[in-house]
Amino acid sequence: MWWLYLDESGDLGFDFVNRKPSNFFTVCILATSSGESNKGFSYATKKTLRRKINHRRKRHPVSELHASSTTLEVKQYMYSQLSRHRFGIYAVTLNKRRVYDKLADNKSRVYNFIARQVLDRIPFEDAAGPIQLIIDRSKGGAEIREFNSYIDTQLKGRLDPAIALTIQHRNSCDWHGLQVVDSFAWGIFRKYERGDTAYHDQFREKVLLDEQYL
Repeated sequence: MWWLYLDESGDLGFDFVNRKPSNFFTVCILATSSGESNKGFSYATKKTLRRKINHRRKRHPVSELHASSTTLEVKQYMYSQLSRHRFGIYAVTLNKRRVYDKLADNKSRVYNFIARQVLDRIPFEDAAGPIQLIIDRSKGGAEIREFNSYIDTQLKGRLDPAIALTIQHRNSCDWHGLQVVDSFAWGIFRKYERGDTAYHDQFREKVLLDEQYL
């Protein structure tokens, strides 16, 4: 079985005159076909929360890791619990300032297209069992249906008909793999947005795709 966790970093705002949106937008997928590694995502996040976040919080403990609100030290500790596991990181980062104005008005279309660019580079032809794509739930019902239909159509042409594909939109607090991919998406986004590679350099060995679009 293959487990794929998808998350993004940055935003899809395009009003660079009146607001201050990000210049880049990253879609990142964490992929593994190892059941042990998939369990390792849960172990790493729980251990990090216990030892680095909640060890002094007797009241109101934190139940989820968010890359944007944790220190570099915390993210590095989490990765140190993961580095021995077998997984790959795939990411495409959009340069938003080069997006045509007409496309900028359809954020769902832009999101779906960038997600597809990442998925297109994952070797699904090698899959020998079911594929589970789990996405951090951030869309409404209509957007979810549009995304699922678009991705399902694109991927099924590359898959053996016997290979089952499941697409799920889940809350990251319930799926540790989503918390892990959140940190990788953040690290790659920071490299483009701020020129900050401090965290990216630590997990660079696991990155199988890191490309800029436009």
